[in-house]
Amino acid sequence: MLLEKTPEKNAIMFVWFNRYAGILLKTPSKTIVIDPVDVKPKSLQNTDAILVTHEHYDHLDQRLIAEIQKNTNCYVIADPASARSLKHSIPPGKLEEIRAGTETKIGEVTIKAEKSQHPAAQPITLIITSEDGVKIFHTADSAPFPEMIAIGEKEKFDLAFCTVGIAPGATPETGFEIARLTKPHVAVPYHTNTADSQKKFAEILKTQMPRTACLIPEQNKIYQVSKRR
Repeated sequence: MLLEKTPEKNAIMFVWFNRYAGILLKTPSKTIVIDPVDVKPKSLQNTDAILVTHEHYDHLDQRLIAEIQKNTNCYVIADPASARSLKHSIPPGKLEEIRAGTETKIGEVTIKAEKSQHPAAQPITLIITSEDGVKIFHTADSAPFPEMIAIGEKEKFDLAFCTVGIAPGATPETGFEIARLTKPHVAVPYHTNTADSQKKFAEILKTQMPRTACLIPEQNKIYQVSKRR
């Protein structure tokens, strides 16, 4: 995947590795894996941290996470329900619970949790700020919610992952609403098993928000996104 490459200064690289919210994120100094499901552990050998947004099967694979952690000695940062499920398989000191409104750091990379509009126990969305200040909003499979306006105004996202399918109520239209509320520099339609939903999202975005770039990702391909000027 991304392991042998390093992003340019003031940029990040990412790979979308499943149909869901699985993202491999590379900053200049750290490699972070989000919601690893349906991926081979050997492709994630240089992981510094695993982030988990909630306990549903398409976001939390306890056995896989335990294997990645064992192979890499990485940290695991998870929502409360997922942390409870993982506490017997992750060594002491390597598992951290994070909930909406709190933040932590992996080196110089900041991980902040916000609320998620999704039918799970205590789901979270994630704001990841690289050491260069590149800001990423990983929405897991959250529906849009009003507080995204204030979050977007405060954070000024360079990149937002917008849920457009599979999750309850998720459509290209609700994915566009995430982009409309948060106003990222680049919007990425994901969490879908159809290219049509991504294309529909792109069409709406181009019509309604022509200044926001749309990056339609293909699975297991590498993309680089730079900090907005």
